[in-house]
Amino acid sequence: MNLNQITIPVFNVETSIRFYKKLGLKLIVEALPNYARFECTDGGTTLSLHKVETKPKNSGIWIYFEVEDLDQKVNQLISQGFEFEELPNDKPWLWRESRLKDLDENQLILYYAGSNRINPPWKIE
Repeated sequence: MNLNQITIPVFNVETSIRFYKKLGLKLIVEALPNYARFECTDGGTTLSLHKVETKPKNSGIWIYFEVEDLDQKVNQLISQGFEFEELPNDKPWLWRESRLKDLDENQLILYYAGSNRINPPWKIE
């Protein structure tokens, strides 16, 4: 099995398209006002946006985007006006992460884990 797409709820698909394009994703489907889909620039995974009228009743969606040159990418996004809640820092789980929210308060984590994503030292064999 391979995860190839995630769909997230948004209030305004058109506004969210601009946000995710600016973040660096490639728009591949635009079915306004209800839907859009993007391709990640590395790996071919897709992310889609689906219009909702009310916010899901939980803590929201957490989406992880792995970026090999994390610090450089975060600095680039800051220069474009993105506001980060957490700048790149090393985590105890051996990943380097930074965090920001999209326009609908979904949590985005830009990170770099390298081989530790699949093969951490504590991996169950």
